Amino acid sequence: MFDTIIIGAGPIGLACGIEAKKRGLSYLILEKGCLVNSIFNYPDNMTFFSTSDKIEIGDIPFVSINNKPTRNEALEYYRRVKNHCQLDVNLYEEVFDVKKEAELFQITTAKKTYQAKTVVIATGFYDVPNQLNVEGDNLTKVRYYYDNPHRYIDQNVLIIGAANSACDAALECWRKGAKVTMVIRKSTINSRVKYWIKPDIENRIKEGSIKAYFESTVSKITDNQVVINTKDGEKIIENDFVLALIGYQPNFPWLEKIGLQFSEDVKRIPCYDEHSYETNVPNIFISGVVCGGRVTNRWFIENARFHAERVMNEIERKFVSI
Repeated sequence: MFDTIIIGAGPIGLACGIEAKKRGLSYLILEKGCLVNSIFNYPDNMTFFSTSDKIEIGDIPFVSINNKPTRNEALEYYRRVKNHCQLDVNLYEEVFDVKKEAELFQITTAKKTYQAKTVVIATGFYDVPNQLNVEGDNLTKVRYYYDNPHRYIDQNVLIIGAANSACDAALECWRKGAKVTMVIRKSTINSRVKYWIKPDIENRIKEGSIKAYFESTVSKITDNQVVINTKDGEKIIENDFVLALIGYQPNFPWLEKIGLQFSEDVKRIPCYDEHSYETNVPNIFISGVVCGGRVTNRWFIENARFHAERVMNEIERKFVSI
C-alpha cells in the first residue's frame, strides 16, 4: 500500500516521483509504455523549442550539445535522472482502472492491483491523436505520428496540418526526395511554429517546392489518391502516404471512467484546484500537460514541471503532517 501511485513516467511523472521521495512518501510510478514514452514517439530528428535548462527536473543539470536539446538527448537525460534518483518505475504496465474502496484507491493494471491513499495522473495527451473521420482514414498508409523521413523517399506524401509536427515532417520529407503536399485548414501556417522552421516552410511553399492547399480539408482517401475540398473546388491528387499531424488530446474516456469532470466547452479542461491540483475526485491529483485538456499549448515541460512540488506538498500535508 502506497501513499501515492503516479500514473505516467514522462518528465512530469518522474518529477512527481522525485518530490515524493524527497518527502519520504511511499510511491510507485506506473507507465504503459517505455520511459518518457511520449518523447520516445517524437520524430527522430526533433529539436525542442525550450532550452535544456528549462526542461530539467530534480535539480539535475541537463547538458546538451546545443542550446536546444534534441529528442535523443532528452531520452538519455531522463533515463539518467531515473537511475540517479533511483526512482521506482514499472514500465509496460498499463493502468486499466482506479476505484475508491473505503479510504483507499484500488489501482488495477495489466499485471496486478495496488492500493494507495492518493493517485497522481501525469498521462499527458500525446497517446491519443485527433482523428480525421473521413472515408479511408483507416487505410494502413494513413499515419498519425511521424518518425523518420527515410520511409517516404520518392513517395507522394500528403501532410495534414500546419503546426510544428506538420512543418517539420514536410521539410524533412521534401529534403529526402518526397513529393510533398500540405492540406491546411486555415489561411496561414500556424503562428506558433518554431521561429527557425516557419520562414523555411513558408519559403518552400512560396517557391513551389512544397505544394500547399490553404483553407482546405481532406474529404476522402483511397489506396492511390486523396480527395481535397479547396476554396477553388474539389482536387484529386495522387498519393502514397498520408500523415495526419492534426494534434492530440488526453484520453478523456479513461479519465471520465475514473470520475474526473471537465469544463463543458470545447476546451474540456479538467476540474481541479489550481493551487493543489486536486481534482473533483478527492485525493486524485493531475499534473503536467493533461491539466490543459484540449488546450495543448497551455502547459509544457518547462512550466508544468513545477506542478509536482505543489501536488506532493498537498499529499504530505494531508497524510504526513497531521
